[in-house]
Amino acid sequence: MNARNGAEPFEGDDRQYSPTRLPGWLQEVNGPDRAQPEQYTRAQLADLSPRALLRHNDNRAVWHANIGPIETPQLLQLHDELDEIIEANRQDGDKTKPAALLDAYPGLGKSTAVRAYGRKLFRNQITLRGETTPSGHRRVPVIYIALSGNTQIRGLNAAICRFYELPATGDADTLAERAVDAVLSLRTVAFIIDDIHFLAGANTNSVRMSNQLKHLANVFPVTLIYVGVGVRQRGILHEGSSGKKNELAQFGRRTTSLTLLPFQIDDEEGRRQWRTLLKTIEKQLVLADKYPGMLARDLSDYLYARSTGHFASLMSLINRGCLRAIRTGHERLDKDLMDHVKNDAAAEEARQELEAAIEAGLLTSHPSEPPDHRRQTA
Repeated sequence: MNARNGAEPFEGDDRQYSPTRLPGWLQEVNGPDRAQPEQYTRAQLADLSPRALLRHNDNRAVWHANIGPIETPQLLQLHDELDEIIEANRQDGDKTKPAALLDAYPGLGKSTAVRAYGRKLFRNQITLRGETTPSGHRRVPVIYIALSGNTQIRGLNAAICRFYELPATGDADTLAERAVDAVLSLRTVAFIIDDIHFLAGANTNSVRMSNQLKHLANVFPVTLIYVGVGVRQRGILHEGSSGKKNELAQFGRRTTSLTLLPFQIDDEEGRRQWRTLLKTIEKQLVLADKYPGMLARDLSDYLYARSTGHFASLMSLINRGCLRAIRTGHERLDKDLMDHVKNDAAAEEARQELEAAIEAGLLTSHPSEPPDHRRQTA
C-alpha cells in the first residue's frame, strides 16, 4: 500500500527479460497475449481521475510499443519456408541436418519474425511431446542466442551455455561438450542464432567461423537457424573462397538461404499489401480520435516515404507518433503531428527521394479501386 495516497502501486504491463537466457525465453514463449486497452472517447478520457488517466496512458504506451508480430505476407512466407526445413530435418543423429540462413537488410523485422517462429515451434513441440522429456527434464525445443561484435569460437559456445544456465568457464571444447549434454537432455530441436554477421570478417576469419558452424551442425542434432545482415557478401557461405573454390565450400551446401523483403509499391499487389498492413495496424491503435482510413488512406504515401517500406521503421514511427498524440492530447495521427516525430537515421536519409517521386506523381502507395467500388462512391 502506498503510504502517501493510499493507492496500490501500479507496475504496468512492461515485460523486461532477455530472450538469450532460458528464463527470459520462457517468458516470451509462454507469456500471455497482451489485452488491448479500452478505446475511450475524449469525453470518457475527461471523466477519468488523474491516476486512472495516467494508468490508461501508460497501458496505451506499452501496447503501442509492442504491436505485433503482424502476419504480413513476408512473415507468413518465411514461416512456411522454415516449417519446410524443420519438418524435413528428421534425420537420425548420425546425419547432419541442413541449416537455414535468414539474410536481409536491417529494419525489416528479421529478429521479431524468427523469434515468433521459434515461439510457435516451441509451443507445437510441447503440445506434441509434452513439457517434460522421458527422463524427467524440462523440454526446451528451441533456444535463442544473439552474438556480439567480434565473437570468437569460445564466445559462441559460451553463449549457448549461458542460455541453458550452465557454467560459461573452460575452453571452447569444454563449453561445446557441456552444451551438447544440455541439448540431448532437454531435447532441443532448433537453435536460433541472431546477428550471425558478427562472426564474419576477413576471409581468414570467415573460414574459421564457417568451420565452427559446420562443427555445430555435426555435433548438435538440431536445425540451426541463422539470422544476419549481409552474410553472403561477408563470405561465410563461401568460407572465404571465390571462383571455382566455392564448389568446395561445405557450409554453403548445407545451408538454405532465405530473405525478408521490404514492402514495395511498384505494382498493384505490393500496394494492396501495404494498404492491408496499414489497415491491420490502424485497428490496433488506441487513440480517442482515430478513424477508418487514418493510416491506410490519409497517411499511406506519407508513411511509406518515412519508413521506405521497412517494417521496423514503420512500427517505430507509428509507436512514437501515438505517444506524441497521447502526450499532446491530439489523439490522432496526421501529417502535422508526424512531422515532429523522429525516425531511425537510415529511414530519414532515404525518405527524400521517395517523397520527391510521390509528390511528382511518379509513385503512389494507393492501389487502384475496382470499377464497382468507384461507381458506388461516385
